[in-house]
Amino acid sequence: MRYISTRGSQQNLSFLQILLAGLAPDGGLYLPETYPQVSQATVDSWRGLSYAQLAFEVLSLYADDIPAEDLRAICEKTYTKEVYCHARAGDQPSDITPVHWLGEETVVNGQGTTSIGLLSLSNGPTLAFKDMAMQLLGNLFEYALARENKELNILGATSGDTGSAAEYAMRGKKGIKVFMLSPKGKMSPFQCAQMYSLTDENIFNIAIEGVFDDAQDIVKAVSNDLSFKAEHQIGTVNSINWARVVAQVVYYFAGYLRSTNNSSEKVSFCVPSGNFGNVCAGHIARMMGLPIEKLIVATNENDVLDEFFKTGVYRARKSAETFHTSSPSMDISKASNFERFVFDWLGRDGAQVAKLFKQVDTTGGFDYSNTEQLQAIAQYGFVSGRSTHTDRIHTIQSVASLYDTVIDTHTADGMKVAREYLTAGVKMLVLETALPIKFASTIEEALGHPPSRPSAFEGIEDLPQQVTEMAPDVQVVKQFIVDHTV
Repeated sequence: MRYISTRGSQQNLSFLQILLAGLAPDGGLYLPETYPQVSQATVDSWRGLSYAQLAFEVLSLYADDIPAEDLRAICEKTYTKEVYCHARAGDQPSDITPVHWLGEETVVNGQGTTSIGLLSLSNGPTLAFKDMAMQLLGNLFEYALARENKELNILGATSGDTGSAAEYAMRGKKGIKVFMLSPKGKMSPFQCAQMYSLTDENIFNIAIEGVFDDAQDIVKAVSNDLSFKAEHQIGTVNSINWARVVAQVVYYFAGYLRSTNNSSEKVSFCVPSGNFGNVCAGHIARMMGLPIEKLIVATNENDVLDEFFKTGVYRARKSAETFHTSSPSMDISKASNFERFVFDWLGRDGAQVAKLFKQVDTTGGFDYSNTEQLQAIAQYGFVSGRSTHTDRIHTIQSVASLYDTVIDTHTADGMKVAREYLTAGVKMLVLETALPIKFASTIEEALGHPPSRPSAFEGIEDLPQQVTEMAPDVQVVKQFIVDHTV
């Protein structure tokens, strides 16, 4: 398997060559030259595999430069019941991503019903779906660095969950330091406590005055400074990193296999979406041949992606136009991974993609509303919808009342939008993105009481916190990295 940039350069690279790289030198994102195809017979042959075994089968298609025995060991080390230990009562300890069927709901036109459920992805150490990929990434990084006797300084940006997942995955890892940017005052108290209370010597938290997009822009600017990146061994853990995305592909296969009896059935997935990495993994699974009916993009009030999939207009918002919402991990107005889908959508024309995203940087967006290209979106299965604070409060109340299940705010956005696209006879899985305790104040607003919390996180908000506050200045961040890597 060889890799290319969405902007046309960097041909013929292997998985290990791009693992530590983040952005390509031309500013694009890495994708495989072609997606490996998985037959219905192969999908059916994977039924009954453990999550670690399934991860090996999927990842071996993309990381064929890692010896099979090494990759298998990494998967087995990553996906264990000891790491993913926050399952609901009744789940099997070995079930890393259980499916919880809520019930039957009537489709929009009233003609029939279908099953709707949650694909639970939040049983890991930080109670968010980001753990599914980040734990693997930590072990892959350690493996690759040991092979080459190298060190790595990870620079990342988070809107809430990526940061803690990365830090918990990388803490104590030999040869790795983490510099994580977050938007000051824009995360929940629980999210802040998870990150800022860590005292590991290789973890550095930086709160940027601004929004997530300001932090993400800094990460991209540093990654695009090729000399600085090389001199200081800068890598990324944001979902611009290909390994993050391909790791997430695995749980689409897991969710599908747990929801069907044979590969003649189709399933729809609704995905709460901010930076487009989570749903991009679903797009890749579908391109590989997984029988996905619809990929439903659910946004909050920051509805850049909903606007695009409905109109063909992509208009990245400025920081001042980005809303601070009660589903803060989706408070993103420039979705980095969207470029990967655009590359496929435009026939893998790297030159055209480079032109479009330079246009985004200069004019803020692009418009395909009056072109045949807009109609081509349908062949990829994408539809979209939008949720507001009022919607998520009502949805949290509805799910609790109907199914005696408490969901977090982002999953509520997904549930609200999923209900708009139910199709009779096609099962609907909503990707659960976090446990409710991470957004306790909104849960209490909706239900009148706080959500339960795993005992391991009792009193976390009371722990001492260490964080450095900074203006959104690339040079200041660079100097901080230099000062802490000597």
